[in-house]
Amino acid sequence: MIRNNELKYIQSFAHKKHWIQESVFIIEGPKLVEEAIKAGWTIDKIYATKQWEGHLGHSGGDIEVIDEVMLSRLSQLQTPNQVIALVQKKTSYEPITYHDNFTLILDGIQDPGNLGTIIRTADWFGIKNILVTADTASSYNPKVIQSTMGSCFRVLVQVVDVEAVLEEAGLPVMGTLLNGNSVYTHKMAKSGFLVIGNESKGIREKLQPYITQAVTIPSFGAVESLNAAVATGIILSHWKMNG
Repeated sequence: MIRNNELKYIQSFAHKKHWIQESVFIIEGPKLVEEAIKAGWTIDKIYATKQWEGHLGHSGGDIEVIDEVMLSRLSQLQTPNQVIALVQKKTSYEPITYHDNFTLILDGIQDPGNLGTIIRTADWFGIKNILVTADTASSYNPKVIQSTMGSCFRVLVQVVDVEAVLEEAGLPVMGTLLNGNSVYTHKMAKSGFLVIGNESKGIREKLQPYITQAVTIPSFGAVESLNAAVATGIILSHWKMNG
């Protein structure tokens, strides 16, 4: 039986101040819980309907069986889906070997939906690490987590000093700039960095000197700009084909 203070604790994850401060984050639905368990993330507790109980066996966390009414009280979704879990945030990361990988850098991406889609897209193209500036939306935002469809457990997102990383790595840095070469004809490096700028302002000026390969996605219509997540997908697709 869930106590009133426990109910309020779970419900508080709807507020930004709470999920930023806590050492755990909330996930909902069989798909996300299954992916978290498969990827080896530490689960503190699971709240699940009898329908879901035992579906995946031992998860490493406590399971409390609840009914549909309680699930709807705990859930942040319009249509609650069988299971909710509290997962521990990552507090340490393995060192990244930049020289043998292609790493995505996000400079001030603000929209949680965009960030979630970019994480999912990175996963599709085999990108394992995303570095973000401090003003990028939090990867633990419930909207971000939900929109990744489980990719957040395979692609690690870290807040870093981007300038320091680029200066120290000394690798090719591809960036999306209006005066860049067409992404359709540009020969891309197999390893290095791709910088995606803010949805409205693009890549900030202090990062632009680090860009060694400026690229752009030519427009064939009347639209003035392209969604950041869509642009990321187009560029990563051509990187896979031409890198």
